[in-house]
Amino acid sequence: MVLLGALAAAALLGNGMLWQKLGTIQEQLARQSADSAALAIEARSMARQAEELVRDTAARLSVAETRLGEVALQRSQLEELMQSLSRSRDENLLVDVESAIRLAQQQAQLSGSLEPLVAALKSAQQRIERAAQPRLTPVQRAIGLDLDRLSRASVTDTAGLLARLDELVRQVDELPVQNAVVQAGATRRGAAQASAPADRRGLAGWQVALQRGWEVLRDEARSLVRVSRIDRPEAILLAPEQSFFLRENLKLKLLNARLGLLARQFESARADLAAATTALNKYFDPASRRTQNAATDLQQAQAAMRAAPLPRLDETLSALATAAAGR
Repeated sequence: MVLLGALAAAALLGNGMLWQKLGTIQEQLARQSADSAALAIEARSMARQAEELVRDTAARLSVAETRLGEVALQRSQLEELMQSLSRSRDENLLVDVESAIRLAQQQAQLSGSLEPLVAALKSAQQRIERAAQPRLTPVQRAIGLDLDRLSRASVTDTAGLLARLDELVRQVDELPVQNAVVQAGATRRGAAQASAPADRRGLAGWQVALQRGWEVLRDEARSLVRVSRIDRPEAILLAPEQSFFLRENLKLKLLNARLGLLARQFESARADLAAATTALNKYFDPASRRTQNAATDLQQAQAAMRAAPLPRLDETLSALATAAAGR
């Protein structure tokens, strides 16, 4: 009985200890369950927040994608507009350059000078350099070739010839004709009168008057007779009042030559200058320095007139046409 009682007591003690351990375990499980429930609640809350954040992020991403699409569309439209403006600018540049070159060709044809062509090509070259378009490089190269060709070309100096003819027209009234009597007596008489006061200081008044009268009579007698060689009688027999018409006729020949030069009719201009040279040698005094200078100027003007064609700008015009066609 004692043994059974001891065993019972030991069993009761073991059961008590087991119940105590079981209670402790239950408490731990209850605490862990409470913690797990709190963690689950917190996790659900964080999941809800994450879900809301994902929705917000998705909405923002959708808005960003929409805006990105709009920006891409605007960029493509802007690029197309810039390309259109660039093409339009290049086309306007090509049209302006071609118009300026053709106008310069007309001016060169009228003036007979290469300066309008050179100025137009240099201006076009500067504008194309500022544009900095690779498709215009052939045009720039063609302009360089034409400028080099113009620098080696030689044409008639129309402006210089016009100035020389204008000066000859102005000098016609000063040229002495062959039948003009040289007023040497008047010149000598003026020189004698200038030196007379020093030579006549010791003479009486009547002696001075007598000497002066004798000098005048002598000069007049000398001027009545002149001995010279006559190669062209028609020039010597020209009436004094006809000298005016002779000079006007010579001026008309020079002006006709000037008009022929402006019209680029070099043969007609040379013929008028040859006629003017013939009249100059026939009716005007060949011993006069002015007549000799005028004859020299006429010969130089005839030699300077040559019908050299103006250089054509085919390279530049062809390059402009190719660039305008977009090839």
